[in-house]
Amino acid sequence: MSETDNGVDPRTAQLPSPRPTRRGVLLAGAGAATLCCGTSARAAAAPAAPQAAPVSPQSAPAAPAAMADLAPYASYWFPDSLPGGTPEPGITWRSLMRWSPESDPDLAFNAATVPLAPRFTPVPPNATARTGQARISSLVSFGSTSANPAQGSPTADYYALTHWAYIDELVFWGGSAGEGIVLAPNAPVTDAAHRNGVRVLGNVFLPPVPYGGDLQWTRDLVQRDSLGHFPVADRLVEVARAYGFDGWFVNAETGGGDSALAARTQRFLRALRAAGEPYGLRITWYDAMNSTGGVGWQGALNELNQEFFEDRRGKVADTVLVDFRWTRAKLAASGALADRLGRSRHELWAAVDTESKGWDAAVDWDAIVPRDRDHVVSYGFYRPEWTLGHLTDRSPGAFHRADDRFWTGESLDPSRPAPETAWRAPATVVADRSTVSTLPFGCSFNTGHGERWYEDGEAVSDSGWNHLGLQDRLPGRRWAVDTAGTRPEVTLDFARAWRGGSSLLVTGGLTAPAAVGLHSTRLPLTRSSVVELVHATESGPVAVELGVATREPSGPGQEVPYTWLDAESPGSGPGWHTTRVRLSELAGGTAHALAVRITRRGKEPVRWRLGALTVRDAAARPRPGTPGAPAVSASAQHSGSAALRLSWRRAAGPVRHYEVSRVLPDGTRRFLGGTCGTALYLPAVRRAGRERAAVFEIRTVDELYAVSAPARTRLKWT
Repeated sequence: MSETDNGVDPRTAQLPSPRPTRRGVLLAGAGAATLCCGTSARAAAAPAAPQAAPVSPQSAPAAPAAMADLAPYASYWFPDSLPGGTPEPGITWRSLMRWSPESDPDLAFNAATVPLAPRFTPVPPNATARTGQARISSLVSFGSTSANPAQGSPTADYYALTHWAYIDELVFWGGSAGEGIVLAPNAPVTDAAHRNGVRVLGNVFLPPVPYGGDLQWTRDLVQRDSLGHFPVADRLVEVARAYGFDGWFVNAETGGGDSALAARTQRFLRALRAAGEPYGLRITWYDAMNSTGGVGWQGALNELNQEFFEDRRGKVADTVLVDFRWTRAKLAASGALADRLGRSRHELWAAVDTESKGWDAAVDWDAIVPRDRDHVVSYGFYRPEWTLGHLTDRSPGAFHRADDRFWTGESLDPSRPAPETAWRAPATVVADRSTVSTLPFGCSFNTGHGERWYEDGEAVSDSGWNHLGLQDRLPGRRWAVDTAGTRPEVTLDFARAWRGGSSLLVTGGLTAPAAVGLHSTRLPLTRSSVVELVHATESGPVAVELGVATREPSGPGQEVPYTWLDAESPGSGPGWHTTRVRLSELAGGTAHALAVRITRRGKEPVRWRLGALTVRDAAARPRPGTPGAPAVSASAQHSGSAALRLSWRRAAGPVRHYEVSRVLPDGTRRFLGGTCGTALYLPAVRRAGRERAAVFEIRTVDELYAVSAPARTRLKWT
């Protein structure tokens, strides 16, 4: 991407930078945990090295390169020809034209399995957010191109994006001249996005010449075979289908081309679209190369680049990211041109650079999403992971406080936005969306990272972890609170959890009842419908009610019409309590929203925690099916430590995800990791005492967090 007017160069993310080798990353993380099965990409995002935990039966000292070689990473390639010379340690140069699903040893680890969920748009919680107008694209770098773990990593220090409700498309940002310029998304990001109805695009980055770009790579990308076909386009479609993501962001910034190369690139895009359209794949084009073949960032959709968006034959790209050089006049003209072409003006993303300043970025919001008239175009956040990157305290709680402010605004309540400053928070502009429309539904308020892993309220791993594929569908409006008294603090908290790594925590004086909005839903209600709450009161006795809205508010920003149902209140103390609320009196309707209302029953400040919420029909449900044929498919051992790959067959029936545990000689079970797929990498399993074999259990987990009988496999120590 081009240099912006504020002097920040967004291309920084693609520059090769000093970083540990794959082996070095593994060794740094090996002492921390085996959880979630990837080596740490932390070096690419964090200023400090991971903290090493005491060596335990789940952790190990330094391991040789043979062990690190088993680690799967997000895949990256050059289109065809490779650079001259030798790659840096830890980098493998690969040709996309030589890739096939059958020859990909990491496919089982990189393939997403969660289908793209349908979304609906409830009535917005405030009067300024609009439906059917501007949308948001988010361009996120989750790690360096060549060290982006396929299945999470053993640290809570991770950009665990949760505000999917405002995002339409996520670009898995990366690529560099020194590593590879075609980057496929990893499975955890795609699975989490799909669960929330968000499309994920891989990235094709043709770098500027000053950043190592070679025009030969552009020619390789758009090459034609003897029949006139574009073989790289076919290969890109094959990758997206095999890996389970939704298309490609194409960023051609290598200068030196001519009009003939531009014309071929345009035909390549059309071929890529034609090949991917039957599978629902999409293309976003970046405003860089224009019809002359040169790179001249227009900051607009205009006559020099419109052929990459729409030509006489119809649609070429689904959307275009307009370069940072846009102005108010340019965006107005761009929207008008899209109208004339018969396309939606909201298929244009105006680039907003948040990489260096986040919510302090200077943005002419009225040029994109004015308050007093229709939105001009949509917008795209470049590198919103600033909400983690700028922090000195990179704990999960600190990150989510910053991320909530970015997406919701300073009030931290989308139903009551704070007076606007320079930052126009997405929640005040774009209507939130939800995918909670079918039963059963469950949420344990798990964000996809944490400092421990909990099952039934007990910590079964004390190591940090991240894996977005294990993330729940969280409330989209964080946090809509209605009270006549002092507003309590509502947060996602990591000190305790019922399941996963986090829970919802409400704290404060509660001078009046406080209703906390949870999920927007479209759930059918029958006489057997029930809601279960798993909750705990840590201080201050409370009364708890469940709110169910069977219709929408009368308009944006209006009160949600909840029906309040008594829920058995937990006693004070550390224990978790399960409450079942029957919805038979609402049978025949549809639940449009869920909430809880907390009323203080004493004088103490309240500290109340919600660990899980599930909605289902009361009829008995079968236990999830057990995974089939578990096996250690590859392993390497050194000095009583092992790295290994596990695989199994998909269980029969519904599957949310799988969880893998270690069974120690004394019978203790310790959580190691989870995945939505059927293969898992464990980087550092240490021999426990003199045991002859390490025992592993794989369990299926369904949408209500019911767990199957275990399937077992062993690794014999040598």
